[in-house]
Amino acid sequence: MSSLPFKSSEFDTSSSRGFVKGRPSSWYSSLIKSRSVVKKAIIGLIALINVFGFLYIVRPGPFYTLMPMRDDPAVNTVFHYDLADARGTAHGWKNNERVLFLVPLRDASAHLPMFFGHMENLTYPHNLIDLAFLVSDSTDNTLQALNQHLDRIQQNPDKTKRFGAIDIFEKDFGQAIGQGFSDRHGFAAQGPRRKLMARARNWLLSVALKPDHSWVYWRDADVQTVPPTILEDLMSHNKDVIVPNVWRPLPDWLGNEQPYDLNSWQESETSLQLADQLDEDAVIVEGYVEYATWRPHLAYLRDPYGDPNVEMELDGIGGVSILTKASVFRSGAHFPAFSFQKHAETEGFGKMCKRMGYSVVGLPHYTIWHIYEPSSDDIKHMEWMAQEEERHAKEEKLRQMHDEKWRSGFQDVGKEWAIEKANILKNTEMEFNFGSKQNWYADDAQDITPQKQQQPQPQQQQQQQQQQQPQQ
Repeated sequence: MSSLPFKSSEFDTSSSRGFVKGRPSSWYSSLIKSRSVVKKAIIGLIALINVFGFLYIVRPGPFYTLMPMRDDPAVNTVFHYDLADARGTAHGWKNNERVLFLVPLRDASAHLPMFFGHMENLTYPHNLIDLAFLVSDSTDNTLQALNQHLDRIQQNPDKTKRFGAIDIFEKDFGQAIGQGFSDRHGFAAQGPRRKLMARARNWLLSVALKPDHSWVYWRDADVQTVPPTILEDLMSHNKDVIVPNVWRPLPDWLGNEQPYDLNSWQESETSLQLADQLDEDAVIVEGYVEYATWRPHLAYLRDPYGDPNVEMELDGIGGVSILTKASVFRSGAHFPAFSFQKHAETEGFGKMCKRMGYSVVGLPHYTIWHIYEPSSDDIKHMEWMAQEEERHAKEEKLRQMHDEKWRSGFQDVGKEWAIEKANILKNTEMEFNFGSKQNWYADDAQDITPQKQQQPQPQQQQQQQQQQQPQQ
């Protein structure tokens, strides 16, 4: 018996599929057709979702300069970018070069009024500046305050004060280290803190960098004093990576001023030897006795009267203020969230850029000023000063009370004594010739016996005789 081209069970009348022996039922045929339609509908819906998702990602924003691809001008959802047009030059403001302004924020609501005051004063064309903020691990109202400031600045009647595209991103990284000065700058916290900060910077950069950005500028929100022309000043050097000097003001009792950012430096033989002795996951940080590197620091070479355009080649850089060509990041440079040549975050970024052949420089005499944040030792000293001031105030108050009681408890007879003293001495003759004696009874003796006539001296007799001779 030859085998059939189908299973006999498929045409079994006892089957629950509803077949009639010898041929498939019309019900089954319609079911197959309906399933095919549903399948096609599902595939079409998925394709439609993908198209809309793609359009959402690459949708043209109001601040892009877009050009449809030349080889398919009929498809308006595909856009062509020539990244050669996004190269950074020394005169970006003249060449309409867009700047991506990146600001990481954490518990920064108190600093935002000062920050946006600086933003409004920027002289670089505001329409060429795109802003991107990353709010992470905050416990205050940073996000709400940020939205309020952005609404105000983007509704400015002066349209030249409004900025380009603005993005706000939220992501927590589990940063458990406090925001106090001593917490953030304690030695034990440096390694883990720097690695987390590197992750935050890389996240913000990856989601904010667009094809039309020529420059990327990183700025901390707690900068107190900064020139309005800082973008033009740094850009005019036409370097791949460039940073200014960063100092901070201090109270008078601490010396008035102090270098703040010690993360901009040149390598030294001592630091290279130290790096060779550490574990592969170690992170060298500056300004701590645990790591004596003896490096030349950008901060310590500052001359208040020096030329602000003087450049210094660097190996590591600080993160308060960094201007970088966007092509540096597009070529693969980033902020290491691991130990790269025994450094992480911005210092690791500087060393990575040098390794990739990019120029990394700092300006020792071009200074911006960070806010003063008292350390725990400063706070203790200020508490002691407040106690001393209170103690001196109490002592002064007690002294005034004592003087008042003294004046009220004793009569001042100074004036009476002056009058009486004058009366005592008014008839007294004082002779100060040596050996003279005071005759206190001269008047009484004249009344009792006649005063003996004084005999003239021989010299006086000669004068009298000379006067009498002409008369004779």
